[in-house]
Amino acid sequence: MQILMRKLLQRISCRQVNGRRVYSTKKFVDSGQPTPASHPQLMKEGEITPGISAEEYISRRKRLLEILPENSVAILAAAPEKMMTDVVPYPYRQDANYLYITGCQQPGGVAVLSHECGLCMFMPETSAHDVIWKGQIAGVDAAPETFKADKAYPMSKIQEILPDMIGRSSKLFHNQETAVQTYTNLEAFQKADFYGAVRNLSRLTHELRWVKSPAELKLMRESASIGCQALLQTMLHSKSHPYEGLLAAKFEYECKMRGAQRMAFNPVVGGGPNAAVIHYSRNDQKIDDGDLVLMDVGCELHGYVSDMTRTWPPCGSFSSLEEALYDLILQTNKECLELCMPGTSLLQIHHYSVGMLRKGLKEIGIVNSDGTDPYNELNPTSIGDNY
Repeated sequence: MQILMRKLLQRISCRQVNGRRVYSTKKFVDSGQPTPASHPQLMKEGEITPGISAEEYISRRKRLLEILPENSVAILAAAPEKMMTDVVPYPYRQDANYLYITGCQQPGGVAVLSHECGLCMFMPETSAHDVIWKGQIAGVDAAPETFKADKAYPMSKIQEILPDMIGRSSKLFHNQETAVQTYTNLEAFQKADFYGAVRNLSRLTHELRWVKSPAELKLMRESASIGCQALLQTMLHSKSHPYEGLLAAKFEYECKMRGAQRMAFNPVVGGGPNAAVIHYSRNDQKIDDGDLVLMDVGCELHGYVSDMTRTWPPCGSFSSLEEALYDLILQTNKECLELCMPGTSLLQIHHYSVGMLRKGLKEIGIVNSDGTDPYNELNPTSIGDNY
């Protein structure tokens, strides 16, 4: 009965027009992810993913081909689907390199890029049973129409077509992090690997991603803005709800209400001594009166993430020592931002911050001149180059 009702709902949609219900059987091609036709409130014409145009994706492929050695082939596989239980998957997140080149947000595909064929996409095949349980997915037709691929084949053809493409190349690059046996078990791939012709593609795709386009910068700023607004609301919420788990939930709620798809990572919400655990993830404790809470959080908007850390007292105010420490960290942050310019490395900025913090911690009395803790609460080795 449930399956029958879902099929009926797929065929009939209802909307309000001038206060009256209007039923429609108008359909659009479902590519398994948002498109301008299916989500006009989210995407503009000509975009493959929200905010990123087809022209930009095509430009990325051309730039990758420009830095690939002559007569080489690049293979990228979609991220695998991870299961929570035998039948329930975790929410899917695409591999960043595959998404950057193809724009496809769905599992099961393999993309091949070469000077000879351009972008060739091997797309997953689905069954009526899969559609009922998981919904539509992008198939062979969607590769040229939605993702602007030059060639497209069903995944069942990969053993016939890919070996010849590999055999005609002198070097083979692939994304090692998402490599799948669908192509690594091919004799042509294993032969190339045996002769040392296989390289990791991530180094080249990361090089491309260092430089952001105006469209990418816009999405990054929007992601940061959403995170900042959500964190401000969470800070206001913390006085009446001083619990790590509730603050994590509040931040996620505020982000998603502003359009974010997911958290950038599991929120770190550490009250009191829990704040000293760098990747604290339990988020299950009440924050006591007089304790500070540290939140290391961020959100993801259409593939672009934000990341921010703030510390404050939910149930009171900063002590004089806490206020001095806060001011030191804030001033260090501001000076490091001024150093962010062409020609300065991240390592140089890091060393500058360590030096400034060492000096400041001694001046306010948190560490002695010899680096030891006068309160016997700090590990001296924690105030080193790995700070």
